[in-house]
Amino acid sequence: MITGELLVKLLKSCKNGGCLTQLHSLTIKTGFSHDTFFAAKLINLYSELTNPRTTRKLFDEIPHRTVYIWNCILKCYCRDRRYKESLLLFSRFFSSQKPDVYTVQISLKACSAVKSLDFGKIIHGFIKKTDQIDRHLFIGSALIELYSKCGKMGEALCVFEEFIEPDTVLWTTMITGYEQNGEPIHALIFFARMAMNRGVSIDPVTLVSVVSACAKIFDLKLGRSVHGYIFRVGYENIVSLLNALLNLYRKTGSVNAAAKLFKKMEEKDVISWGSIISCYAHNSFPEEALVLFEDMLARGIEPNTVVFISALQACEATCNVETGKRIHNLAVRKGLDLDILVSTALIDMYMSCSCPDEATEVFDHMPKKDAVCFSAMLHGCVKNGREIQSIGVFRDMLAYNLNPDYFDLVKVLTACSELGVLRQTSCMHGFAIKCGVANNSFIGASLIESYAKCGTLESATAIFRQIIDRDVVTWSSMLAAYGFHGKGKEALDLFNEMIESSSVKPNEVSFLSVLSACSHAGLVKEGIEIFNVMVKDYDICPNSKHYGIVVDLLGRIGELEKAMVFIGQMQEPVEANVWGALLGACKIHQNVGIGETAAKELQRLGYCQAGYYILLSNMYAVDEKWDNAADVRKLVREKQLKKVIGQSVVEIMP
Repeated sequence: MITGELLVKLLKSCKNGGCLTQLHSLTIKTGFSHDTFFAAKLINLYSELTNPRTTRKLFDEIPHRTVYIWNCILKCYCRDRRYKESLLLFSRFFSSQKPDVYTVQISLKACSAVKSLDFGKIIHGFIKKTDQIDRHLFIGSALIELYSKCGKMGEALCVFEEFIEPDTVLWTTMITGYEQNGEPIHALIFFARMAMNRGVSIDPVTLVSVVSACAKIFDLKLGRSVHGYIFRVGYENIVSLLNALLNLYRKTGSVNAAAKLFKKMEEKDVISWGSIISCYAHNSFPEEALVLFEDMLARGIEPNTVVFISALQACEATCNVETGKRIHNLAVRKGLDLDILVSTALIDMYMSCSCPDEATEVFDHMPKKDAVCFSAMLHGCVKNGREIQSIGVFRDMLAYNLNPDYFDLVKVLTACSELGVLRQTSCMHGFAIKCGVANNSFIGASLIESYAKCGTLESATAIFRQIIDRDVVTWSSMLAAYGFHGKGKEALDLFNEMIESSSVKPNEVSFLSVLSACSHAGLVKEGIEIFNVMVKDYDICPNSKHYGIVVDLLGRIGELEKAMVFIGQMQEPVEANVWGALLGACKIHQNVGIGETAAKELQRLGYCQAGYYILLSNMYAVDEKWDNAADVRKLVREKQLKKVIGQSVVEIMP
């Protein structure tokens, strides 16, 4: 005969669904199924070994349900992340019986998961009326977690302060709440209070939140102190804590510290590998990141989304498209290529490696698209000279009801500038006004540039005058606009207005714009004066572009010897644009000697633009040095250099 004691032993030894079904039948045959004790045992096993639907069916068949039975079904739904159904069941239960502390804890967990603040407040109100529940620390922790998840740290603090002697869990829940709600300073202040309380121990979970808070405020010094404490108390082998430290060192750029920690780790999981790969990739060591990625694969560790993204970013930084394609294929095999974050990283990588066709293919195959992937596609198209496609991407972005940010609008306006399409620029201007961003300095500057490049200097000037708070970007754009149209005098007048009538201080871009305007207008003397003002009065160190324009200015008046002396006095390596400007001047004034010097320097720098070599060939031809001219032409053919073909755009208005 099967006794209740034997049945209890059998139920305890049950480990799978098949065994449970047989024991359930045996319970029915022996008449124990209506006993609340055995019913509770069965429903607890069903919740652990089967699905919620089967458990619910059994639950509905039990005539007399105890609080324990209700708790089992509630826990089952929470375990299966069916939080809303759990709360509906709790409502039914609450209307007929009085919940215990475990019922309340389970229900608060469900409220936290779905951020149901109102429902949680109702449960909180019930708790306040029930003294026995109100005193439980783990109920306090559940309430703090609820308010933290809902962004109500004020209410969470009120709950915390109701406890005279909060335990480690309560302290940790508060610290984690502050850290996850973007208040890392408060998290660290709370940790300091906790550390001064001798009756409370600091556990690894607490320290994970503390290290994460240090990472968010980039406090390397405090993070190192916590690292030292971790080793002193013997937590140096807890992987989650060491991963938090790796993340701290990654965010603060402490590559050596991260490398040393990673090397000492006895156990490493995929998060550890992801953190160290990301650390190298984001701190100017992309080659090392790829080496680590290969090492990870060789050890048989399955990469996750974060690892794939970091590896692709390393390929992007090194323009290593071959490795990028291999990682792409691996992502396809692992089924992660359609993840929106991985797809966006693939688009960025391919665009940076000048492979827009591959990027477009990735974009077209994405099942879901967000604003970030559209931005990546849009920016990549502009970067790779696909301006028309970028405008199409922007149009599709709007069709998806996604809101472009300032940078997206700037890129589209850049595309309009390159295409010289006035009507599209006007449409973008109207869109910016509609969105209320036309007065943004970057948008305003881009509109000025776009209108100027589309041939309507009047519109560019009108935009500039409409902007009330003009910053250095706006001023520089207007100076450049005058330069595009050869209005050197107007550019100089505006530059004087900038330094005399505004509080804006010109920067290297402002000087580059006004120098370029002087160059276009042939204002040699004024341009050289501006250069001297930049160096002497504003203490701005010139870059290669500034030097190139000054060489061009000197070359225009035939001062080629002075240009050579000027180049010799440059404090940085002479780049190709400087020698190119000198070579162009030599062609105008037919100075073959200096021209040969400039051409040799261009060749030494590995500059592969055919136009400069053809200039030298033509100079030889004018001097009737036919052999030299032929040699240069032969060099162009051997290197397969092609002259950049000029393009003109005509916009047909309806």
